[in-house]
Amino acid sequence: MTNRFVSQLAAAAVLIAALACADDFAEPEGNPEPFATMVGAGDIAACGESAHEATAQVLDTIPGTVFTTGDNAYPDGTAQQFADCYEPTWGRHKGRTRPSPGNHDYHTPGGAAYFAYFGTNAGDPSRGYYSYDLGDWHVIVLNSNIDIGTNSPQLLWLRGDFAAHSTLCAVAYWHHPRFSSGQHGSDDSIQPIWDALFEAGVDVVLNGHDHNYERFAPQTPTGAPDAARGIREFVVGTGGKTLRGFGGVAANSEIRNSDTYGVLKLTLRSTDYDWDFIPGSGQFVDSGTGTCHP
Repeated sequence: MTNRFVSQLAAAAVLIAALACADDFAEPEGNPEPFATMVGAGDIAACGESAHEATAQVLDTIPGTVFTTGDNAYPDGTAQQFADCYEPTWGRHKGRTRPSPGNHDYHTPGGAAYFAYFGTNAGDPSRGYYSYDLGDWHVIVLNSNIDIGTNSPQLLWLRGDFAAHSTLCAVAYWHHPRFSSGQHGSDDSIQPIWDALFEAGVDVVLNGHDHNYERFAPQTPTGAPDAARGIREFVVGTGGKTLRGFGGVAANSEIRNSDTYGVLKLTLRSTDYDWDFIPGSGQFVDSGTGTCHP
């Protein structure tokens, strides 16, 4: 037997041993459970103020879809204000942003500058409401600046959208909150939206308008606690515009803060979700886990 052949046998033996050891540390078959991430806030960019830069820097560190809960550019949602105030900060993430409009965006008639700035990511400019899928979740974006009555085109579209999608988990966002302890308070005019969302089994609602952060326990459209089928609402008006305090505490409000700018991150899995309020300027944090309705 030649020395060269002996060397080849020895090398083969070393390779076989190495592979055997590698098997001992092999990853288990299958992939970890997939998840998707969405992160954002509302009441965002005002020239002459700086907090929206701090919250944009938080976005810089978090992958996923960026949502906005309205009032994107102050004070009037003009093209100039989007260019000078929003674009240098949150505009860094425009390509991955799925926005919703607020009342300040509509100070420019029809929200024209808002729709021109965000383009197709904002949906049809004649409507401003749309939906998309994110991981295993269905996401609904509504426009509370136009007719939201029970028989309005928007609500008829919403019911049709639910009929066309059968995902277990769903989240909806828009500007004006149905429930709030902030200065604007709870808005009864939003109840038709909540009626439709509750009927369809939506799990989470995100709003802005009040410049603070508030989390509610799951509840019905009329504000009754409902741990089994209720919708959990977050008010996230903490994107950068001057924060405001609270009046009285609304029923089912679990936590409130009005001194920390930040963003809400949702980690969406196939049957549940995590929430994390991440500060950009301030110390307040909030986190937890919820389960999708069966």
